[in-house]
Amino acid sequence: MVGPKYSGVPLGSDPLDELAIPDGTTVEEHDLVTDGDVIVGGQSTVEFGVRGHNVIAGERVQFGGHIEAEADCRLDMWSDVQDNVLVGRDAYLGERVHVGGRLMVSGDLDIGDDVDIEEGFEANGWIVIRNPMPTIVFVFVYLQQLLRIGEEEAAEEVFSELLENEEIEAEPVVVPRNGHVSDDSWRVSTPATIGDDCRLHGNIRAESIAIGQRNDVFGSLRARGDIAVGESTVIHGDVTTRNGTVELADDVEVRGDVSCEDLHFHEGAVVDGTMRASGEMSMVKAGTHEHIAADGDGGRKRYHGDDADTGSETGAVATGSAAGDETAESVGTTESGVERADESESVAEGESTSETDSTSETDGDDDVSATESPTDD
Repeated sequence: MVGPKYSGVPLGSDPLDELAIPDGTTVEEHDLVTDGDVIVGGQSTVEFGVRGHNVIAGERVQFGGHIEAEADCRLDMWSDVQDNVLVGRDAYLGERVHVGGRLMVSGDLDIGDDVDIEEGFEANGWIVIRNPMPTIVFVFVYLQQLLRIGEEEAAEEVFSELLENEEIEAEPVVVPRNGHVSDDSWRVSTPATIGDDCRLHGNIRAESIAIGQRNDVFGSLRARGDIAVGESTVIHGDVTTRNGTVELADDVEVRGDVSCEDLHFHEGAVVDGTMRASGEMSMVKAGTHEHIAADGDGGRKRYHGDDADTGSETGAVATGSAAGDETAESVGTTESGVERADESESVAEGESTSETDSTSETDGDDDVSATESPTDD
């Protein structure tokens, strides 16, 4: 039996240990839209609507909009949806789930006790009123127990039966437990991974952040750990990390400031604001890695458009575009470089002095020999 293809959420790991946004995910008119599944951990808040293949939510999850599931929809107990719930196949609602609109189910409806549906419901298949067993908590606890005792084949079989053996090519959107997602911010206490070709609104707050290529993020990035931004991605805000490293790939545009411990940026990256690094700052060229010295305490500022001479006195702080060979070479000059230049000048002066002395000694020898010759005669 072949299980679903989840390349981003392997069965051997906790599927809710990070915020995962797959390729092509967009936020359209207050809706989170994806081709794959949407999995939301318990006690999380999603303040806009959700459109996906399967929609699975843990206990006490709040949705600020509607839900549209092409396949199944599973809502655990005490979950709340402010608008309509439209399900393409089967729906499973746990105890005391609240739906602020209408529930429309094309297949079977398995519903728990004390479920409140304000505008009524309609199901084309069987309607069973009980406490639904296939909730997200039961599924993941059961899978974890199977994996713990080494029954990987059994876990694959359970997961396949849960999703009716369909092969899912798109990776799921995963919101970890206690996460908060809205137009203003995406806040989680776990790492965050964003795929390619995404369009997101809101500031992203996570333990660490990894963003793919060709994304538009209308907000800032803030993390405790590392932040990596892929090629051709535009960040409409600041990029800040407390103790981590920031990596900016080629053609990245940051329309704000960058503040971090270590900074590594491609020569084609553009930063509209100020770049601050308390540690190492380096620029990546094609096939090389050129280091730009940092003076340890953050350095001094260099503003975009300044002459190369002004940039040569800066430390780990620079402002404006990261591209340009002349800028990189001027920023790379440090106080130690000036000292080395002074030493070279001193060495040159010493060599010239030694040459003068040797010439004087030679002349002196000639005079002596010339004086001694008449005496011998």
